[in-house]
Amino acid sequence: MSAIPTIISPDVKRENRTPPGQRLVDSWPILHNGNVPAIQASEWRLIISGLVEAERQLTLEEFQSLPQATVLADIHCVTTWSRLENLWEGVQTSTIRDLVELLPEARFVMIRSYGGYSTNLALDDFLQDDVLFATKHDGELLSPAHGGPVRLVVPRLYFWKSAKWVTQIEFTDQDQPGFWESYGYHNRGDPWKEERYQSRG
Repeated sequence: MSAIPTIISPDVKRENRTPPGQRLVDSWPILHNGNVPAIQASEWRLIISGLVEAERQLTLEEFQSLPQATVLADIHCVTTWSRLENLWEGVQTSTIRDLVELLPEARFVMIRSYGGYSTNLALDDFLQDDVLFATKHDGELLSPAHGGPVRLVVPRLYFWKSAKWVTQIEFTDQDQPGFWESYGYHNRGDPWKEERYQSRG
């Protein structure tokens, strides 16, 4: 079996890879809202819904049979830590998009997770080639605490956009705030612009 080509996230190629206000860590801190859900592999489903011609559901086995990709990327958490050189393996968002027929008015995506978590993305951010639904990190299956069996990874935005325990992708025509966005986090979250929180001005 041939090796899976590795996609290099553009931020990895920066001369200075640490965004303003961030500090580097070697560990991988565990942060999330609520408890770690107990997800049975046989019961996991990924629902693709919203502005699509026909809704689609995937079992974990069906998801794992899709073409795989690896992405080398850095993590930037809004709580000011960054971790460099993370190798993710999973399914690119473009591969998921190609499983359905998007309606022309689809411009945004809402990602929903077990436990009621959600986060919003512009369709363009969602479909960048370094964005994927990951099942592995640095060659190991994702632990439940780190979002296993499947988490979203959006390398160019703060890490709260990389939702753990993904269960639904909803394509929409209007932007809607997700969980942390509704509590004052920035709507987009670009770490290089320090888009941590909504402007109060």
